[in-house]
Amino acid sequence: MLDQIHWLAAVTVLGVLEQAYFFLQVIYARRLFGISPPKISGPPEFERIFRAQVNSSEYFPIFLALLWQAGLFFHQGLAAALGLLYLCARYCYFMGYKASSSERLAPIYFSAGVLWILITVSALGILHFFLSHYVGLNILQLLTA
Repeated sequence: MLDQIHWLAAVTVLGVLEQAYFFLQVIYARRLFGISPPKISGPPEFERIFRAQVNSSEYFPIFLALLWQAGLFFHQGLAAALGLLYLCARYCYFMGYKASSSERLAPIYFSAGVLWILITVSALGILHFFLSHYVGLNILQLLTA
């Protein structure tokens, strides 16, 4: 079974490491700008870093759920590749937002597009499972026949 999920696990670990990097960036920014917790406001430079980290962590559970559903029900390789694209887009989003609020837009739209693709392949995979398992209808066999 592990050979069916190893890519998903690897992308998950990379995602966790990316989240840790974002958390560390907020800690460094707090020290740089002298902003002690629980304060979340300060110079625009700090607020952009803080907001980028919070936004990324808000979407992380959604990403993980979709990554694993797409990988388990559709195709592990495709899901892992989409996961890497998402993580790359999130990194670009974070770095862009850190520089300027307008620099976040293209990466955030791209990462949202990747999430929509993951939603689509997850839904297709789950639909295929239900149809083949409970109805006895194998769509893949019908399409290739």
